[in-house]
Amino acid sequence: MANDHPSPARRRPVRLAAVAGLLALTASTFWAPAPAAAAAPSAPHLPEPTGPHRVGTTSLHLTDTSRPDPWVSTAKARELMVSLWYPTAARDGRRAPYVTLKESELLLKGSGIKELEKVPPDGLSRTRTNAFTGAEPAGRRRSLPLVVMSPGFTWPRSSLTSLAEDLASRGYVVASVDHTYENFATTFPDGRVTTCAACENINADGFGQKVIRNRAVDISFVLDQLTGPHPAWKGATLIDPARIAMAGQSIGGAAAPETMLKDARVRAGINMDGSMFLPIPESGLARPFMFMGAPSGDSTWERDWQHLAGWRRWLVVQGAVHPSFTDYDMLLQQLGVDLGGGLKGARSTDITRTYVEAFLDLHLRGKAQPLLDKPSRRYPEVRFCSPSMESCHERAALHGAG
Repeated sequence: MANDHPSPARRRPVRLAAVAGLLALTASTFWAPAPAAAAAPSAPHLPEPTGPHRVGTTSLHLTDTSRPDPWVSTAKARELMVSLWYPTAARDGRRAPYVTLKESELLLKGSGIKELEKVPPDGLSRTRTNAFTGAEPAGRRRSLPLVVMSPGFTWPRSSLTSLAEDLASRGYVVASVDHTYENFATTFPDGRVTTCAACENINADGFGQKVIRNRAVDISFVLDQLTGPHPAWKGATLIDPARIAMAGQSIGGAAAPETMLKDARVRAGINMDGSMFLPIPESGLARPFMFMGAPSGDSTWERDWQHLAGWRRWLVVQGAVHPSFTDYDMLLQQLGVDLGGGLKGARSTDITRTYVEAFLDLHLRGKAQPLLDKPSRRYPEVRFCSPSMESCHERAALHGAG
């Protein structure tokens, strides 16, 4: 993270590649895995959702014929896969798969981290989820806020499943987007599996900026498909188009401000551990925004903090590493691999869920959230920061969050 050069991808080309899949910037120094545990469970699992609703899920294949794909010149339209999670009244059903076997294999192989070679190729595909595939959506017309999510570079949309399931159990619709050709594997309904064509361009000038601008266009297209006059999802009438937020991890989080600046429908945003490759302009962003990241920090956050003109928070989570804001820190621990962070078991998931949901409940539902006003004894790992605070300056260049 710690680079405010106007073209970070040019200056540190390894950076965006290293946030890929199960990578991180200079993995050997940022989150070098500890020795694997002696034994690991045969099947990893996501924690159960904490809200009152059961959760359904489905996937959408969307095609934007108005533009070519930005990464593959022969693709004359932009194809996206989107996963939706939502409340359902269904009492049972088939649990949704986490990833396919091929996706699991490509994710683990693409990490380039030796310790992950100990994980069987199907390790992630055996993950037990909590949402029922194809369950009927439940709710009143225009009653459910929408949260759109963007994952880290080369990470798939499934990397944020635990957060998405929990939000859905609390009455949100969640749409997580696979930004095609920007991740190790996206599987389409016809069986095609696309890989990371964008990875071939990481040394190009302005690469990070291009990724962010592209993601902003992707997100706006998805919002069109979910809230427009001809929605692509049968449950779209449940969505309240006046209550939309965006949350992303790594470069997906860095894309949130650009999306908000380009699309007024997005009322609030969260950047989870993502370097701001594209600065917020001096004219500022006046809608609510929250930075939430690992303690090693990022100088671009200091630069852009002053341009957040609305409600704002900057939270640093002690013991977190880059993958702690996804499912992977937790799941890889279950598979016997320690990424070197200080949050054990499901603690990283608990913290991420709690603070993200407090932010969303405050800004999309108008519910007071004392948790966001000051440090909590229940979550002593979470520090409130600003550029003037010493606790935010212990951050140096140990951390890469592209």
